[in-house]
Amino acid sequence: MVRDPKGAPVAEIEFQDVGKVYADGTRAVDALDLQIQDGEFMVFVGPSGCGKTTALRMVAGLEEISEGAILIGDRVVNNVSPKDRDIAMVFQTYALYPHMTVEENLAFGLRLRKLTKTEIGRRVHAAASTLGLEEFLQRKPRALSGGQRQRVAMGRAIVREPQVYLMDEPLSNLDAKLRVQMRAEIHKLQRELGVTTIYVTHDQTEAMTMGDRVAVMLSGHLQQVDDPERLYARPANQFVAGFIGSPAMNMTEARLSRGDDALIVNFGAHRLAVDPELVAERPALAAYENGKVVLGIRPEDFEDAAFTPEAPPERSLDTVTGLREALGSEVLVHFSIASSSSVAPDASEFIESVGDEGTIFVARVHPQTRAREGESLRLVVNTKRLHFFDPETGRAIFAEAGAQTRMTVGPRSV
Repeated sequence: MVRDPKGAPVAEIEFQDVGKVYADGTRAVDALDLQIQDGEFMVFVGPSGCGKTTALRMVAGLEEISEGAILIGDRVVNNVSPKDRDIAMVFQTYALYPHMTVEENLAFGLRLRKLTKTEIGRRVHAAASTLGLEEFLQRKPRALSGGQRQRVAMGRAIVREPQVYLMDEPLSNLDAKLRVQMRAEIHKLQRELGVTTIYVTHDQTEAMTMGDRVAVMLSGHLQQVDDPERLYARPANQFVAGFIGSPAMNMTEARLSRGDDALIVNFGAHRLAVDPELVAERPALAAYENGKVVLGIRPEDFEDAAFTPEAPPERSLDTVTGLREALGSEVLVHFSIASSSSVAPDASEFIESVGDEGTIFVARVHPQTRAREGESLRLVVNTKRLHFFDPETGRAIFAEAGAQTRMTVGPRSV
């Protein structure tokens, strides 16, 4: 067992070219290479069927590994039984024993491991104190709320004092308000315990608010691994760009050309001058001059021109307000761009947005906007935060033509 300088177990998890192929030939996970550091909170996120739960279950030993190796610490666990992997799982369903009290549910696994009564009592009461369950110890699950049941499920994992926590969509059965509360509690708890954690979710908001790093998956392939801020600001490809963020990033076919003193992006009837700082950050854009790109603009990078009167015309576009959604703290304005949507084929079902009149864009604007459906609207674009993708590969355009942004797969970046 690898240990840190203080003598505590080190629970790095490493996927080495891991694959999962079912008997019918379905490949659920393909060549997964990823290193999760000791004490890290790693979130796997992606649409249903992307392979995230299969990857988690292979770590747990609930799915056989078809290819490659998984290490926990310095031990290859491919052929190690689940009970000997020193992991604890929290499932989508609470999986509590209905005939047992909370205290008995928490203690059940420890009794099977033949721990002493004193040790069982210590662990159970410590977990109950941490999770605020002390007053519920003698209740049965049917007398608890959904949030309290989830705490008991968490407590059952905590009392194991494992090297690794594996959480498979643990909040999906809770209502929206309770989900927000519980994700904050889980995040705080993981920080306090410092135990390596893999958390699986399809909810990108959960992923972005909870993970130290986020691994985005699609069709069994790892798309990008990075901290939430960088994942949002520098997505590796069109799928990541469209999947991370709500509302999704707006995307459309565009063409780059050279103006008198700036690079110009032309799309539909619109043209914007690309900010020189952005051009300097993405030198590979030079290879696309007079050629096609896919332009991406996040909704929050638009603003009603009435609130930015100093903005120059080359950063503005004129349109007509379509659907208007007033959300109190902001207004979402839908409008049409007379241009075709262009997305990578394997990502199209997740991020394509095309209406009868062209590509539908969404702008997140000031809550006091006077924009009304059917009326003209001038929008200002933050041209320092435009995104560009190769129209054939779907990869983000950064330092090298056709190359994608950094993908962090372990302690180093590649």
